[in-house]
Amino acid sequence: MKKTFRLLFFAALTLLTVACGTTNTVPITGRKTRLLVSDEQILSLSTQQYQEYMKGAKASTDQNNTMLVKHVGQKLATAVETFLTNNGYANEIKNFQWEFNLVADNQVNAFCMPGGKIVVYEGLLPVTQNEASLAIVLGHEIAHAVAKHSAEQLSKQMRQQYATKIGGAVVGTATGSSAVSSVLTSVASAGFNFANLKYSRDNETEADHLGLIFAAMAGYDPQQAIPFWQRMAQLGGNKKSEFFSDHPSDEKRIAALQKEMPEALKYYTPPAPQPVAKKTTTTKKKTTTTKKKTTTTKKTTTKKK
Repeated sequence: MKKTFRLLFFAALTLLTVACGTTNTVPITGRKTRLLVSDEQILSLSTQQYQEYMKGAKASTDQNNTMLVKHVGQKLATAVETFLTNNGYANEIKNFQWEFNLVADNQVNAFCMPGGKIVVYEGLLPVTQNEASLAIVLGHEIAHAVAKHSAEQLSKQMRQQYATKIGGAVVGTATGSSAVSSVLTSVASAGFNFANLKYSRDNETEADHLGLIFAAMAGYDPQQAIPFWQRMAQLGGNKKSEFFSDHPSDEKRIAALQKEMPEALKYYTPPAPQPVAKKTTTTKKKTTTTKKKTTTTKKTTTKKK
C-alpha cells in the first residue's frame, strides 16, 4: 500500500514538473503555451531531418519560379524579423536561418521546419497563380515557425509518453525501471517527422491568422487570401468532416480569414501608384512654299502706215 502511494505521489510530482516547462507567448495572438523542449533541442532535431529530406528531394529546374519563391520568402522573413525586433521578440531572431526551396513535386503543398526551413512543391504554384497568393502560403508556413507549433506538438507527445511511462509504473508497481527516461529521444526515434507533421486545427487557424498579417507587413494585399483559398477549395481535397481533419474546413477557414481581414489591413500599405509618363507629341511644322508666278505681257506695237 505504501509502495503504491509512493508511486502515485511520484506520478503526480512528475506530471506537475512536466506541466511547468517553459512558457512561450505567441506574437500577435498573445496565446501562451508550455513547451517541454528548448529551442536548441528542437532546432537540432529539425536540422537533422531537413538535411535528410533535402538529400532525397529533387530541386525544381524552373529558375524563374525558384527565384520567385526565394524572393517572396525573403521579403516576408525580413518583414517578420523587423516586427519581432520592434515588439520585444528580438531574442527569437537567432533561432531563424531562413531557407526557401522549390522542389519538383506535383503535390499541392508546402511545409516549414523549425528554424525557418521552408519547402514549396511545384504543384502549389498553379493554384497560387500570383505573387501575393504565394505570400499568403509562405506567411502561413513562417507563422508555424514563429509560433513554435512544432515544439508545441512535440511537447504534447512528450506528455503522452510521460503519462504512459508513469501509468505503466503504477500498474506494474515492481518493474524496477524508471518511469521517466530520455523521453525526448524516444519521441524523436518514434518518428516525429517535421516534414509530415500534422498540426492541430487550432495551430492551423492561428497560422492562417498570423500568415495573413505577415503577408500584409511585407507589402502583399492580404485580401488575396480569399480567392486563393477558394481555389484550394475547388480542388476538392478537403471534403472530409472537420471533426476528422487536422485542418479547418474550407468554409470555416475562409470565414475566419474574412473576419480577421480588417486587422490584417492595418498592417498593409498599398504600393504607391506609379507616375504616368507624360506623352510627348512632336508636331512637325509644315512649310508651304508658294511659288510666285510671274506673267510677262509682251507689248505689241502697231506700226503706223
